[in-house]
Amino acid sequence: MTETENAYRPEPLQVVTTTTDGITVVTVAGEIDHNTAGPLIEALEVSNVGERPRVVVDMQQVAFMDSSGINVLLTAHRALTAADGWLRLAGVQASVLRTLDIVGVDQIIACYPTIGDALTT
Repeated sequence: MTETENAYRPEPLQVVTTTTDGITVVTVAGEIDHNTAGPLIEALEVSNVGERPRVVVDMQQVAFMDSSGINVLLTAHRALTAADGWLRLAGVQASVLRTLDIVGVDQIIACYPTIGDALTT
């Protein structure tokens, strides 16, 4: 086996977008990093979230996120806010929430324990 055969190849990030009561819910599964963030970037584009840019990102199935993921979320937050909308995170696992807390993202983007909480608050 060559060294490249042993190289880490990240699993593709699974991103599913639905709408609940006019709010876009982006459900993410996998690890969010530089190599996998593309589908999330696309899903969070203001032009892809409808007329009223209100978005909840369901993070229940995300066990790891690096600075690339943080940048994706902050960029989306800025764009959605500029379009008179908002971005909320729901069900963030403890390991990812700790990262968000350390860098202060949880002070910028509202984090909720459940999707239901994020949709109704």
